[in-house]
This record gives sequence, C-alpha cells and structure tokens, in this order.
Amino acid sequence: MKQLILAINPGSTSTKIAVYKEHKQLFTTTLRHGSEEISRFEKISDQFEFRKKTILKALIENDIDFPDIAVIVGRGGLVKPIKSGIYEVNEKMIAHLHEGVGGEHASNLGGIIAANLAGEIDGCRAFIADPVVVDELEPIARISGHPLFERRSIFHALNQKAIAKSYATTLNKSYDSLNLIVAHLGGGVSVGAHLNGKVIDVNNALNGEGPFSPERSGTLPALDLAKLCFSGKYTLEQVKKIITGEGGLVAHLGTNSFSEVEQKVKEGDQKFMLISDAFAYNVAKAIGSMAVVLKGNVDAILITGGVAYNTMLMEKLSEMVSFIAQVKIFPGEDEMSALAMNGLAILNGDEEALVYD
Repeated sequence: MKQLILAINPGSTSTKIAVYKEHKQLFTTTLRHGSEEISRFEKISDQFEFRKKTILKALIENDIDFPDIAVIVGRGGLVKPIKSGIYEVNEKMIAHLHEGVGGEHASNLGGIIAANLAGEIDGCRAFIADPVVVDELEPIARISGHPLFERRSIFHALNQKAIAKSYATTLNKSYDSLNLIVAHLGGGVSVGAHLNGKVIDVNNALNGEGPFSPERSGTLPALDLAKLCFSGKYTLEQVKKIITGEGGLVAHLGTNSFSEVEQKVKEGDQKFMLISDAFAYNVAKAIGSMAVVLKGNVDAILITGGVAYNTMLMEKLSEMVSFIAQVKIFPGEDEMSALAMNGLAILNGDEEALVYD
C-alpha cells in the first residue's frame, strides 16, 4: 500500500522538499538555486523543468521509493482567491498557475510540479493546501478609502492556519471554536484576525500593507509614494522592489537578518535598536487593530515565523500587547510539516479535497 507523502515548497532561490510516512519525516532538504541559474528563465513558470529535475535527483540520491508516493502536496501559489482548504490540482489550476492569474511568484510552481510528478506515478494524487490567496475577508474588510482600490487577502495562510489549529489542539478545543490573532513574522509580515476558524481580516503581506518586515516596506505614506513614482527617478520595477524585496530592514539597515539585528542591539547600536523597536511597535499596532476587529474577544495572540526566535524583540512585543490576551510564541515556520499533514488528512480520509473552479 502506498504510504509516502511528498511536500514541495518552491521559493525564489530554493526549493524545499520533504517526504513523510504518516507523521514521521523520513527526509527533508533545501535545494539551493544560484541567481545565475534562476536568471536564465524569463518567467517563473519557465523554471518548471529545471526545478523538477533537481527534485527528482534529490529523491533518487536519498533512496526515496518513487512508486510508494501516494500524495504530493505543493505549496499553493497565486491562484484566484479561494476559501481555506485542500485542493486537488486540476487543469484549470495548472493553467492559472502558468498564467500567473494572481501574480508571478515561485510558489506557483508547487502545484505545477506536484501534478506533473503525480502523473508519472500510478495512483498518486496532487494537491495544494491553504495558498497565500486564501480569502475569508468580511465584506467590510475589503473597503479601502477609494473604490478604485479594494483590499485583498494575501497572507501566510498555510502557517497561520497550521499554528492556530495546533494551538487549539493543546487546549483540546477545535480551531473553529476560538478567536485568535496570529502574527506571522518572516520575510513578510501578516497579522490576521481568526474568528471561529475564518480569517476575517488580515493585511496584504505582499503588496505593501501593514507592518514593515525584513524585506518589505509595508504601508507607506500614499502621497509621498505617488510623488516618488512620478519623480522620473524610478521605474515601475524599481518601485516594486522598494515595496517588496528591498524595503523594511534591508532599506533601513542593509540586512534582512533579525539575528544580526539582535546582535547589534546587544552591542548598543542605536540605529539598529530604533529600527528593531519600530518593527515591534508596528506589529503591535497591527495586533491591536485585529483585537478591535474581534471586538476585544480574543482567546490568545499567537506569534510565529523566523523573527520569533529573537527573544528580546518578542519580550518587547509581548509587553505591548499582553493586555489584550495571553501571548504564545511559536518560533519558526514548519510549512513542510503543514503541507504533509494536509496530505495525510486526504490519505486518511479525514478531509475531502475541494475543487478549484
């Protein structure tokens, strides 16, 4: 009987893969891709064959029995907005991932590669789970200050949902019985209001909204940004990089590493201390706004992501928001496990796959 689950998580310069047998991780690795290798491809989707070959090579080198793979779960990409859940990859999804219907991002390759590999294994099925475009926003949360601009739900849905469900399990409660604020602090920052199992409001963590992050600018003064765009000094691509990729810590301090920031703060560097405090301040404000969304009825504040390893920063952040509810810190992000456990839920019949249409 087929029992193996393969999880695939493509990033901008790497591809993470992991193989599980039920809850046990048998193998995991991060396949690094040099900038020269990646720059050869004009579009993200053009990287498909290159990434697939590197994945197959790693599986073979680590003696993974290819025919025993029952389920492949790819990182969900920028498909059209969908509700939370596990989706079987179909032709329409593949077409949308190739087109970049929701935007160009390396995660778009997750579903494409999963479907292609599954097609080469008898009885294997391909899925994505809780992609970044999961959309459960309340109608009122979509309204911005001008009808030309509607607020969009783009956030770390996979990790936020996994952490929230895991926390609920520790209480012997169901996720949909709790009101939670979950803050994912990684390369991007998303802060979501989880009301009875639905993220009814969250900042757009990709396109310039909410707190700044190690690499993203977050919300910027609108008129100043408009003036910069029409100054003639920047192209559209350069402005995009200011918003995503070269904003946040990178712009202020020249690094995207919070471990480096923490060390500089310990050494007494005043600039690093100010920017670190400003980061905590902005995240705390976002958490406070989500407490208002939940009308103050908050069971817990959950903080996750790689930045959560910074203990000094977490102490400051917790101090600012603990009056709202108890704060629980879950450092790191275990997206590979989250992907695999969604695959296991399908394999065990605990959940039914949704149809992308």
